[in-house]
Amino acid sequence: MSDATRIDDLPVRDELRGKSPYGAPQLDVPVRLNTNENPYPLPEPLVERIAERVREAARNLNRYPDRDAVQLRTELAKYLTRTGHYPLGIENVWAANGSNEVIQQLLQTFGGPGRSAIGFEPSYSMHSLIARGTGTDWISGPRNEDFTIDLMAAERAIAEHRPDVVFITTPNNPTGNAVPPATVLALYEAAQAAKPSMVIVDEAYIEFSHGDSLLPLLEGRPNLVVSRTMSKAFGAAGLRLGYLAAHPAVVDAVQLVRLPYHLSAITQATALAALEHTDTLLKYVEQLKAERDRLVSELRAIGYDVIESDANFVQFGRFADSHAAWQKILDRGVLVRDNDVPGWLRVSAGTPDENDAFLDAVRDLKKELDA
Repeated sequence: MSDATRIDDLPVRDELRGKSPYGAPQLDVPVRLNTNENPYPLPEPLVERIAERVREAARNLNRYPDRDAVQLRTELAKYLTRTGHYPLGIENVWAANGSNEVIQQLLQTFGGPGRSAIGFEPSYSMHSLIARGTGTDWISGPRNEDFTIDLMAAERAIAEHRPDVVFITTPNNPTGNAVPPATVLALYEAAQAAKPSMVIVDEAYIEFSHGDSLLPLLEGRPNLVVSRTMSKAFGAAGLRLGYLAAHPAVVDAVQLVRLPYHLSAITQATALAALEHTDTLLKYVEQLKAERDRLVSELRAIGYDVIESDANFVQFGRFADSHAAWQKILDRGVLVRDNDVPGWLRVSAGTPDENDAFLDAVRDLKKELDA
């Protein structure tokens, strides 16, 4: 079709008009450090194990997959118990196609028309996008100038708006800083006093953190949910597998809105293979943590402001025009992320060679800006 019809010419819902879809530039440049991917390819033994498991699953593709992903959820519970230092069983775990579908199912269950969700921005932009997509009103909560959560202001906002869902992202994307457990507990209590509400702790980057997971906070808190992903630490962004840990009643509740057979047999087989190699994959995490810390140190030595990071990325600045700075770095062959946080850019931790190329680019940029 060749007419000039646009999205807003269609009868789309009012809250979607004028909005843009989520996405980061996918440009063909020598160094891409803009999407927080794990830069290391999967080790060959894991690739071979994936092929074996997929081959087994392919023999039964004429049948629907395990609707409840029993084996996968069992293995995810074992992984969380071992690394999160909190005992979990299959009844506590749910899995979906990426943590975004996990968030979507939670908002379909606990949000929706006539309900609201709050997040403390800047933070992961998909929270607000999925909220709007599910008809959930979005409330932008406050942060301090250093991007920590302003606890007193946040508590006031929760008391005032009485949201049905509260998002806490730790480590936070795009800023990289972690939220202290005491702050999470205080916000949970504020949310229960106001509504009560569901509190979703997004731990997509927790394996890269200096601190521990907040999984133990689930004890005695049925309205608390911890969301995770295999995209980052597991180096499996192309797999699209997210999961949550929560009270069994929450797991039962999200199944009211899940699509039937939502996780393919191939997805389940691949994720199970990856879980067999967690020790190897977590060694790559240690390498990336060391590279992240090197980026923080080097950027500060060059003269940039840097937010302390518990993730596999670093937010740095400050720039009079962050988008212009982004373009100048791109002109030097390195793609970083402009998240529309005024004065700041974000760089993912890459391989040592990729990080060297990035540091060379920002050294040149600093000289140009200071000239």
